[in-house]
Amino acid sequence: MPRKKTPSFEQALAELEELVQAMENGDLSLEQLMDNYAKGVELAKFCMTSLDHAEKAMDVVLKEKGGAVEEFRLEIEGDAREF
Repeated sequence: MPRKKTPSFEQALAELEELVQAMENGDLSLEQLMDNYAKGVELAKFCMTSLDHAEKAMDVVLKEKGGAVEEFRLEIEGDAREF
């Protein structure tokens, strides 16, 4: 039996958002709500674990750089911010 492909953080977050939207619409049966809730909990855990791993990886990078934090410019969809 083929193994399920692990989703990316972005895919899991998008699926979680879709589940929440469907639940908020109020058109689901109780069984569907429970299924969505259970799936949502798993997706939320996956996302939190992914974020935790990313944070730990950033800590490693900072330690390798001697703990120095440098300013950088982050651009997201036309929104530029300085950090």
